Amino acid sequence: MRVKAVISYDGGFFQGFQKQTRTNKTITTAIERALKSLHIDSPIIGSGRTDAGVHATGQVISFDLPEFWTDTQKLQQELNRKLKHISVKHISQTSELFHARFHAKRRIYRYVFKEKKPSIFEENHISYYSSFDSKRLSEALKYFEGEHDFCFFHKQGSEVHTTVRTIYKAHYRVFGDYHIIYFEANGFLRSQVRMMVEVAMRCADAQITVRQLQEQIDSKKRYITALAPAQGLYLARVIY
Repeated sequence: MRVKAVISYDGGFFQGFQKQTRTNKTITTAIERALKSLHIDSPIIGSGRTDAGVHATGQVISFDLPEFWTDTQKLQQELNRKLKHISVKHISQTSELFHARFHAKRRIYRYVFKEKKPSIFEENHISYYSSFDSKRLSEALKYFEGEHDFCFFHKQGSEVHTTVRTIYKAHYRVFGDYHIIYFEANGFLRSQVRMMVEVAMRCADAQITVRQLQEQIDSKKRYITALAPAQGLYLARVIY
């Protein structure tokens, strides 16, 4: 039986979502070890990979259960008992053909930061940008919307079939002391969201112009390659 699970995790305790040869501190490794302890010998497939330090409130994974595992509620309880810094929010039976990554239609990320330095209790979960123009930030984010070749907006070293992505929404909101940037797209390249945030923030504090931003989006010239800090980024939701 194939199941779909919605999970959340604190990325600060892991070196990313994807399994790696140089470390066992990944979300995939932790979940697969917990599954194996319950006699479930199945790899997991995630809707997307998150970098080291990046969090999730709505990551989706799929995996297969042996015949003797029919109670998904009990499975959820057992996994949450075994896992640390990862929470299984829901498990449900799905089609045997379901693929958490390839069947995802949209992914939503949010980036959370403050204008003043976060407290010691927030510093691993919220980023920090001391000064910026909110109107310029909102304007900059709109340039990302639409279909673009984001070849100048991803970390090198990852092989992809195409660097073209469609961003349906890119906007900025304020909730009390918290500033939040939202991106909704059909998919993202490696570290693309963090680079877009950094470029938008550089534009918002006048380090680069909107013309330069447009030139980087149009793949004419790369002005910024730095990434926004990982701790402010959350994979919020995956839409199927």
